[in-house]
Amino acid sequence: MTEVATVAGGCFWCLEAVFQPVRGVEQVVSGYIGGRTPHPSYEMVCSGLTGHAEAVQLSFDPEQLSYRELLELFFAFHDPTTLNAQGPDQGTQYRSAIFYHSPEQKTTAERVILELDQAHLFPSRIVTQVVPAEAFYPAEAYHQDYYRQNPDKAYCRAMITPKLGKLRLKYASRLKQEAGTP
Repeated sequence: MTEVATVAGGCFWCLEAVFQPVRGVEQVVSGYIGGRTPHPSYEMVCSGLTGHAEAVQLSFDPEQLSYRELLELFFAFHDPTTLNAQGPDQGTQYRSAIFYHSPEQKTTAERVILELDQAHLFPSRIVTQVVPAEAFYPAEAYHQDYYRQNPDKAYCRAMITPKLGKLRLKYASRLKQEAGTP
């Protein structure tokens, strides 16, 4: 049975590219959540006035990838200690947030954050919001599958390609097998 997870951690292109090759992830949709304006556009969200975060909504198979494992990957690929910023991306639309879809997801998210803080894996305390999932609005079509369509764009080369290198190096056992690979 497929479950849904929604997370925000900076630019949605980055999280989309990181989660697409992960075994158990069936679909990744870039979009907007957590704001006041129904059906916002990218330009509206970038203004910072709608309150939305750039996020990804994942459909995943919990028998192949647990929600906890999904969150561990989420925390490994963005800085959860910076408020409303990820690298060059600044503003509330780039905040770190987990939008939970059930009480179990909320409990798991809070537990993972507590454990990471207690382990001092980051130089500062985690500021990731854990809030109920609200309406999720898929981003415009040109934002979907962005890295695969634009790997040579400067932002992709600078921000996403290194994350994918880290994913292949440190998390190879969690990746889908490529077609033709045993």
